[in-house]
Amino acid sequence: MRYLSILTLIGVMSVWQGAAFGQSLNAEHLTQLTTQFISAKNARQQPKSTEKDVDHFLSFLANEFIDEHVKFDVTITDKSELRKGMVAKLEDDIHFSNIEILEMMTGRNVVFVKFKEHAKGHPSHLDAPVEYTSINIFSLEFNNEGKIIH
Repeated sequence: MRYLSILTLIGVMSVWQGAAFGQSLNAEHLTQLTTQFISAKNARQQPKSTEKDVDHFLSFLANEFIDEHVKFDVTITDKSELRKGMVAKLEDDIHFSNIEILEMMTGRNVVFVKFKEHAKGHPSHLDAPVEYTSINIFSLEFNNEGKIIH
């Protein structure tokens, strides 16, 4: 899973399209997996989300994966570390969270998804609630079993 700026998107897409060889998932399957993944992402950020929601989200990731947030220069490759951070966020007071898929572009075992996220919550480390709306882009690289590897 990787968060990208729109400027990086073109270069990354051309590298992945040229580097992907062998059997790949079809566009319909990739679209379905991505839609389910985004739904799981949204489900783990709700007022009554539980560790079960976090685990469902993590079930989309391969055992060996890279979760890279380009904008913040953060990379996580350990599911237990990622889970620990997500479970800690369950302590935040979430008022609402909504994710709407705006666009998807598929390639060989890769999907770029542009989505709008609107949420309000009170993170435990801040003094006041925060509400935000943002447009984000994910690139999701899948293995042949349909699990996210990057």
